[in-house]
Amino acid sequence: MLLNKLLFDTLTAQAKANPRLRQHFDLRNSEHDQSQRMLNALEPGTVLPIHRHLHSSESVAMLRGKVNWIFYDDQGNMTGKYLIEAGGDNPGIVVPKGQWHTLECLESGTVVITMKDGVWEPLWEEEIFKL
Repeated sequence: MLLNKLLFDTLTAQAKANPRLRQHFDLRNSEHDQSQRMLNALEPGTVLPIHRHLHSSESVAMLRGKVNWIFYDDQGNMTGKYLIEAGGDNPGIVVPKGQWHTLECLESGTVVITMKDGVWEPLWEEEIFKL
């Protein structure tokens, strides 16, 4: 499979039509694949809750577009904000296991690839920050 402009454009169109303003595309070989690899098309205004991954770090690379990647401490205070931009000085980021984070999409047509260890599971209650 090629990760190409046609695929990115298709996912972007789906993200624009989705009320959540984002669309994922599973890159695993099957549902039994022991990894998490996916594309995410993001549009400005999409809202990702502040969350963490208790069992894996998360590696992210920007394929198109740009986001602000934001880290928080256990009290909800912002501890870092990083511009992650395809073709820029920082085209990717590794989020340590247990680190609270979210992102702010800054450009229409943004596409990221995310990778984590283990079988995909929805976020657990204790992985979503409660304000």
